[in-house]
Amino acid sequence: EVQLVESGGGLVQPGGSLRLSCAASGITFSNYAMGWFRQAPGKERAFVAAIRWIDGSPDYADSVKGRFTISRDSSKNTLYLQMNSLKPEDTAVYYCATSRSALRTGYVYWGPGTQVTVSS
Repeated sequence: EVQLVESGGGLVQPGGSLRLSCAASGITFSNYAMGWFRQAPGKERAFVAAIRWIDGSPDYADSVKGRFTISRDSSKNTLYLQMNSLKPEDTAVYYCATSRSALRTGYVYWGPGTQVTVSS
């Protein structure tokens, strides 16, 4: 069974940076992609970024394009999200997840989430 654990969240000032990590266990070749989603208070969970596991091809939501970078270390089964130029509207709980079918859909396994707060 796939298990995911996020880390790296915290409090940061606007314009600052954070790097999230997601340690995965139980990943198999049936895993197509891994992604990051976020959920702000009172809002639905939203897609942030995803990466195709086999070749590292990324996909980003328009709201984070140019500021966030998704990457993975296949040897460590670890997913990363480098977040730069953070804005207050990036405040949310960030989740990593695995998909068996596509970059933006088909997500089956989810981590418990890590809180990111952008505030002065």
